[in-house]
Amino acid sequence: MDLLRFSTAGSVDDGKSTLIGRLLFDSKGVFEDQLEAAERSTVNRSAGPIDLSLLTDGLRAEREQGITIDVAYRYFATPKRKFIIADTPGHEQYTRNMATGASTADLAIILIDARYGALVQSRRHTIIASLLKIPHVVIAVNKMDLVDFSQTRFLEIQRDFQPFLDQMAFTSVQWIPLSALSGDNVVTRGAVSPWYSGPSLLEHLETVETRKIDVREAFRFPVQYVIRPNLDFRGFAGLLAAGTLKVGDEVMALPAGTRSKVKQIHTHDADLPQVSAPRCVTVLLEDEIDVSRGDMLVHPQRVPWVKRDFDAQLVWMDATPLDVSRPYLIKHTTRTVRVRIAQLLYRIDTNTLEHVPAETQQLNEISRVRISAAQALYLDSYHDNRQTGSFILIDPLTNATVAAGMVVADQPLDDHTVSSLSRIDRAAREAHNGHRAQAIMLACASPEARADFAYALETRLFHRGAQVLVLNGESVRGNLQLLAATIRLLLSAGMVAILDMPLEKRAERDELRRNLAVDDVVELLVETTDADAPGEFQRPILPDCTVSLRKGGLDAATVQAVTWLADRGLFGQHRVMGPGAGI
Repeated sequence: MDLLRFSTAGSVDDGKSTLIGRLLFDSKGVFEDQLEAAERSTVNRSAGPIDLSLLTDGLRAEREQGITIDVAYRYFATPKRKFIIADTPGHEQYTRNMATGASTADLAIILIDARYGALVQSRRHTIIASLLKIPHVVIAVNKMDLVDFSQTRFLEIQRDFQPFLDQMAFTSVQWIPLSALSGDNVVTRGAVSPWYSGPSLLEHLETVETRKIDVREAFRFPVQYVIRPNLDFRGFAGLLAAGTLKVGDEVMALPAGTRSKVKQIHTHDADLPQVSAPRCVTVLLEDEIDVSRGDMLVHPQRVPWVKRDFDAQLVWMDATPLDVSRPYLIKHTTRTVRVRIAQLLYRIDTNTLEHVPAETQQLNEISRVRISAAQALYLDSYHDNRQTGSFILIDPLTNATVAAGMVVADQPLDDHTVSSLSRIDRAAREAHNGHRAQAIMLACASPEARADFAYALETRLFHRGAQVLVLNGESVRGNLQLLAATIRLLLSAGMVAILDMPLEKRAERDELRRNLAVDDVVELLVETTDADAPGEFQRPILPDCTVSLRKGGLDAATVQAVTWLADRGLFGQHRVMGPGAGI
C-alpha cells in the first residue's frame, strides 16, 4: 500500500479537529483506550457522548479552550491506503504551526464554515498550501447541517471562492459538502445531500493520485555526518533527498567538484544495491576524496544551482519583524551559513494576492525576498525538490526560527549560472574573437547624445572586428543585479557590451561596478555641447576615459574612444591605464 500525507487548514472553529476525529472514528482508526480517554474528557455533551476533536487535541490548553494550538499527527489505514494526518491550528497567531504541518503534505483539506464562507485565514492557509507546492486540495464545506445541506449555499460559496483558487497552482481541486459532527459525506455519502454526486472525503483520499518516485529525478545527497569507525571504513551518512542511487554510479562532491563512484550503500540492516529517496543511508566511495558535513553528492551531469544570491518566498514566524539591516543564519539541508536579506521585493496581500511594496515583514506575513549568503548553497527550486528547495532562517542571537523559506524557480543569473551555460570558457572565446571581453558604461548628461554615441561606437568597433552589442533600457533602476548578471553573461561569451543605460546617479554606476570584476568594466564620460546637465545626471568624479562631442562631433569622439580602448589592451595589448586617463 502507498502512503498519503495530508493536512487540515482553515479558519478558527471551522471544525478541523472534529473532522479528523470523525474520520478516525468512522474508519475504525481509533483504539479503545483513546475513545475511553476522549469520553472521560468530554465536557460538552450536546454534540454526543464523545467530543471527537479530543482525539487530536491532546494538549491541556487545547482541551480547556476548545482550540488547536500545535500540530497533531495521527496515523491510520484502510484496505486501500495508509495515511498520515497533520491537524493544524486555525488561529492567525499559529499560522507558522500550520506551515510546519503542511510542509510534507501531498494533499490539503481546506475547511470552510458553511455559515460564514471563506474567511481571511482560509485564504491565507490556501496561499501557504500553494506556496508549499501541495498538489491536491479538498475544499470541505463543513457544518452543512447548520444550513440544512442547502445546495444553493454550497454553490454560492463555491462561486465566491473558486476564482481565488484559480490563481493557485494546485493539480486538482475537489469540493465536498459535509458535516463533521454528524458524519455525512465524511466516510460514507449521506442521504441528506442527494444533489451531491461526488465522492465522500475518505473515498477521495483513497483514490487521489500520490506522488510517484521518479527515477530520473536529479540525485541529491546532503552529507550530514562522516562515519570513520576504523581505517577500513569511511562513509558519508545522510538523507537521500531526491533521486535514485545505486552501486557503481558516478557522483560529484560539491563544492570541490571532485568525482568518484559509489562502492557501497550501507544501512543499519544490510548493504543495498540501490536506494531511492527518501532514505537514510551511508554511502562509501571508491576514492578517498575530501567530503565533510554540509557538502553534497550529486550527479555530475545534473548539478543544482550553486548560489550565494537567490530569491525565495518567506513565511515570517517570529513576533519580531524582519530587519533587513541585520544578519541571520540560514539552515539549508545540512549547511548553516550567515546570510542577509539583500532586498525585500514585495509582500503578498492574502486577500487580493497583490504584490505590495514593503520595508519589513510582520508575523505570519508572506513575502518575496532576495537573500545574499556568505557561502554558496546548493539549491533547487522548491517546485522541483522540497528538500533542497526549502530552508529556515534563524536569529543568531536568540537561536529562534524566525522564518520558513522556499526557493523560487525564476532565479536571477549569477556567476555560476553564467559559467555553466557553456563548456567553452571565456579565455578561449576572447582568443577566438581577437579581443578582450569588456563592458563600457557610458555617462552622459543627454540621453539622446548617449544613444547616438553608443551606436556609433558599436559600428566602429564592429568594423574593427569586435563582437559588440549595445544594451539599452529605461527600467533598470532597482534591478542592477540583473543588469550585472546580463553583462557577465555577455562577458563570458567574449563580447564587448556598450551600456546605453539611464544611470544618471553616481551611486548607481558605482553599485554596478561593484557587481562586476574590476577590469571588466570601464566608465566613459561623453561630454555634450549642452552647457547645463539636465535632470538628475551626476558627473563622474574620475571617469576612466573622457571624450567630447564639442570638438569634431560624433566621429571624432568615437575615434578617441576606440583609440583609448585599443591602447588599454582591448585588441590584445593589455596595458591598463588608471582612472582619469582621458584623451
